Amino acid sequence: MREVAIVAFAQTRHTTHDTGLTEPELILPAINEVKERTGLKRFGFTCSGSCDYLAGAPFSFVSALDALAAWPPISESHVEMDGAWALYEAWVRLQHGDIDSALVYGFGKSSLGDLRTIMTLQLDPYYLAPLGLDQLSYAALQASAVDADRKELDEIVRRSRADGRSNPYALDLPDPEGEDFAVEPLKLTDVPPITDGAAAIVLATGDLATRLCSNPAYIKGIAHRIEPHYLGMRDLARSASAADAARAAGVGKGPVEVAELHTQFPHEEIILREALELTGDTVINPSGGPLAANPVMATGLIRIGEAAQRILDGAASRTVAHAAGGPCLQHNLVSVLEG
Repeated sequence: MREVAIVAFAQTRHTTHDTGLTEPELILPAINEVKERTGLKRFGFTCSGSCDYLAGAPFSFVSALDALAAWPPISESHVEMDGAWALYEAWVRLQHGDIDSALVYGFGKSSLGDLRTIMTLQLDPYYLAPLGLDQLSYAALQASAVDADRKELDEIVRRSRADGRSNPYALDLPDPEGEDFAVEPLKLTDVPPITDGAAAIVLATGDLATRLCSNPAYIKGIAHRIEPHYLGMRDLARSASAADAARAAGVGKGPVEVAELHTQFPHEEIILREALELTGDTVINPSGGPLAANPVMATGLIRIGEAAQRILDGAASRTVAHAAGGPCLQHNLVSVLEG
């Protein structure tokens, strides 16, 4: 296997509302930033993650290519998923051996529509979608199955928002107050904020990685696993797929200093801490995580970028990043990063 490293990461300053930027205008600053940091103008491969339903148009990723200077023609691909899976595709492409760099980005503008309605479209159209349940309803079922202590959930939200206020790219959200429920047992403050944003990462191999970056974040392990779509076939209090992905990626082969987890609801942190077998010494979501900024289709990629940034900055030597897709942590991607 070729060694692949993250050599640059950039993200937008996320907002809770539409600022009037088109998708290319939203993406362009992040793309320009990673180009400036690496000095690269073109890449061996480019892959993006987005959702046509968010944009309200088919093949919305095509218009986003205007941010890339895609002429002369580039080698490009796209996943209709979070950008974390675009990074996985780019990692696989780099294993072929004929290229040594890749640009990965993800973007989403959740403010333009009703996210609860939009995300219901990912469900099975014959048996699940007609039930009228949305992502909050499913998350509430899982929260009930976990049966976590309310004080623990409140502390996770409070910590996440406080960390987010220290992150210039996350949202400035106040400490949670009140007892109003979104869908019991989930409070309104347990729900991730509507967020618009984008992120970009540059991958490089071999000598190029060390030429572009003084302290690359090497991807020492990466794996993703998926569980049945139907909730009745799963134990919602656990995440078997996250546990399997963590074992395959090698999370337990060494201490984890920082873990960036794709936890859109506080009870998911409890599930993932157990699945990834994280100890109390691991700092979880120091960026604030999705509870402080949740730009759908970029949130998972940002978890990888934030985990990598700790290594790029020299603040940590071994970190873990996690991304999720589907209802109730159905699909999980785990990566181990080392300096």
